[in-house]
Amino acid sequence: MLSVVAVFLCFAATELRAQRIIEPPFGLRWGDTPEKLIAWSTKHSLDLSIFIPGKQPGLRVVRIQPERGMLPDSLASAVEGKFLNGGLYEMTVHYTDPEASAGTMEARFEKLRKQITLEHGDLKPNQQRKVVGDQFVTRTQSFHREAIRGVFLLIAWTEVEDLLRKTREARFSLIYRNDNFKLELEKKTIEK
Repeated sequence: MLSVVAVFLCFAATELRAQRIIEPPFGLRWGDTPEKLIAWSTKHSLDLSIFIPGKQPGLRVVRIQPERGMLPDSLASAVEGKFLNGGLYEMTVHYTDPEASAGTMEARFEKLRKQITLEHGDLKPNQQRKVVGDQFVTRTQSFHREAIRGVFLLIAWTEVEDLLRKTREARFSLIYRNDNFKLELEKKTIEK
């Protein structure tokens, strides 16, 4: 009887973990304003750029990165937040390191992918491609998790191999996106 209860509790905990809403990193929440990310950047003396596309005046893309090196307490090299009408609906964490080999970056990618699986549940393969041309081989692969419809995270890997110079470079990104919140923000624009 006790083992049946233990199995049930284990299954229930796994289901709760899988259904937990995916939140953006760096202490942000869906719907936060750009000011919160800007304040974090200022606190850590990081470089900041804001892009406002002419055809989408309600969109703000805030990119933060250190002058050199990594973000505080992270192996990430940059973070980018997308805000629609003042509310956060997407964050991308970029991982590049000019000092690290492609093999080291691959190991970091796999470690992060395993961590995401432990925290959020199994990731599903999204895409795998290999393109060869002009003495370059480009490999891409991505995996995603959508525990709640419209709220997902995606981890994407890119490696470029220069066949002529016998070099390889790699980078990856982790994207947090809440399409449900984006739709709410778009509706508010239409209602105005």
